[in-house]
Amino acid sequence: MAASLCGGIGPGSQPREQDGADLQYMPKGMATFAAPVLPEKENVAGLEAALAVLCALAESLGRSSPGCENAVHDLSGLDRANLALIDQTLGEGEVSIICGEDLQAQESVLAGVWRVRQTGPDGTLVRDFVEVGAFPSTVLERAFAGCRNMLAAPATYPMGVFNAPPLISELNDRIPLVGPGVGPHVINLSLLPHTEEDLTFLDGLLGHGPVVVLSRGYGNCRVTTTATRGVWWVRFFTSTDDLILNTIEVTALPEVVRAAPEDIADSRQRLLEILEVYR
Repeated sequence: MAASLCGGIGPGSQPREQDGADLQYMPKGMATFAAPVLPEKENVAGLEAALAVLCALAESLGRSSPGCENAVHDLSGLDRANLALIDQTLGEGEVSIICGEDLQAQESVLAGVWRVRQTGPDGTLVRDFVEVGAFPSTVLERAFAGCRNMLAAPATYPMGVFNAPPLISELNDRIPLVGPGVGPHVINLSLLPHTEEDLTFLDGLLGHGPVVVLSRGYGNCRVTTTATRGVWWVRFFTSTDDLILNTIEVTALPEVVRAAPEDIADSRQRLLEILEVYR
């Protein structure tokens, strides 16, 4: 049992957004940027296609803003040498995404620049492209495809389930409100009384969606979609995989996996500095 079995749960029982905001996330820690090791200017003959893509990425970063569509840059026409330069420049950042069995995305060392790959049933690469934006739209489009819009409360509950029922009402009240410009509604289960049976029941009722996001910063953060529209699990773990914060978020996209506008602006500046060597 995680806490006592009565009180402190359901609509109206959560801290007000301004009062509980500091409880939503653990600090990420300070990210540092290390410039990639790239070939010298005299050694990039034949890599003009890769440099053109990188210049286009810088332009897309400059145009990126909240609410605008992501820019997509196809890499399928690049040969191995040009792809290698793209790989070297972008590197791997802290956020990795799996969406179903065929779609993977990796944030680069440049925040807001995402390498996205789609594979066929046999594992063959079908699509290889870069998205510029707060989060890969290709993933977000699939996140809640075919999901239910509301939770159906059962007539009876399993033994040991005490505090999950009022959360069903709270979630159903918030799900229809999800949309652009609407802040997240966070249910911090780490602060609320519940039993293990409550958690098991909620997990089963919400269901499992196709998206798993791992953000490696301050410890590990795992964000997963449920099979209920707009509802995400957001969990923080220590480096030894101990759960330290367990939340349910009702939102279009949790802030913890979103590249911030100021970080995207920084990425543009860093990429321009990299490209300056080749001008």
